[in-house]
This record gives sequence, structure tokens and C-alpha cells, in this order.
Amino acid sequence: MTQSPARIRVSLVDDDAPTRRILMDMIAGAPRLEFASQHESTESALGTLAAARPDVVLMDINVPLLNGVECVRRLKPKLPHAQFLMLTVYEDADHIFAALAAGATGYLLKSTRRAELLSAINQIMEGGSPMSSGIARKVVQSFTRPAGGASAPAGVEELSPREQSVLALLTQGYLYKEIAESLGVSVPTVSTYIRRIYEKLQVHSRSQAVAKYFRKGG
Repeated sequence: MTQSPARIRVSLVDDDAPTRRILMDMIAGAPRLEFASQHESTESALGTLAAARPDVVLMDINVPLLNGVECVRRLKPKLPHAQFLMLTVYEDADHIFAALAAGATGYLLKSTRRAELLSAINQIMEGGSPMSSGIARKVVQSFTRPAGGASAPAGVEELSPREQSVLALLTQGYLYKEIAESLGVSVPTVSTYIRRIYEKLQVHSRSQAVAKYFRKGG
């Protein structure tokens, strides 16, 4: 007998009640998804979100008290296995890379369509880093042309051309299998490249690697 896939528990952090209601209804009507909790402020999220044991947290940036980026930074140690997906109106590079550095794994705009958002939640649980198309373009553009000509952070200059290609695909949300197909190599080979990237950049996750590369001023 085939075992049904585990349900994905989703928590929401957004100060806008209508937005939370829309997202709650969307989650309730989606296969595999299960609503875990909702929070209208970072104070509420920091106080009680961890107890809900979410697999994915949809996090706005402009929430009361601390902003969403700082909330992610403080929640990540409490929920090391949870994936944080930013869902916001901000699409500037500073917000994007601050969120990645704080521990977010994906970054979507609130204009994202329902089907794409549901797909992103599933993708992030499969090892992807979903980003809205415009966000992904900004990331790739910054990757190829670091802002202001600033010197690269320690370790970045040591990346081989192939490792840089792997990192570029990671920033676009590609899964390991998709990176392997794109580069014509095996999945274990991709894993080896990523391990080397992490070692050279002295990071422990995809989002930290991307954020460290793009951090202004090195």
C-alpha cells in the first residue's frame, strides 16, 4: 500500500488581516498543506510560533515591532528545520539579500498568483529556493555584476567557474536534480560542488551562500 505524502504545516506572519484570511483559505483548500498558526506581529511570532511546529513560514517584511527579516533571524535558531518563505511587496536588492542572510530560503512578491505560491511551498520543502521571476533576475544580475564594484567577500574569489555556475542556478531556485541536468553532470557531483562552495564561503546553507556573495562591501 502506497503511503500518502506527509502534510506540510504552514504558519503565517503578516499584520494585514485580509491577507491572512486569503492565505488561510488558500492553505485550507490545498492538497498536502495544513494551516499551523497565524501571527499579526513579530512579538506574537517570537512568542508562540515555534510551538506550532510549522514546516514552512510565510513571512511579510513590513510587520509591527521588529521587521520580518529580523524575525526570521531570531526564529531560525528555534526552528532549524523550518523553511522561511518571504511574501512581501519589497523587491529591492537590500531587502532580498538581507532576508537571505537572515535565513530565508525563498522570496516571493505578494502579487504572486495562487498556483505559483502553492507550488513554491511544495518546492521549498523539496530543497528549492523559489523566487518571483523579477527577484530571480535581480539576483542573477547582481551575481554577474556585483554592486558598486565592491571586492568580493572572503572565499568568493576561490570559487571555480563551474562552482559559480552552480551557485547561480541555486539563486534561481533550481533543485539539485535540475542543476545536474542543466550542467550535464550527476546529482552526487552537484552535491560535491555545493559542499565545496559552502566550505569556501564558510557557510552552512544555500541562502547564506547567496547572501554572502552579494553582501555589499564584502
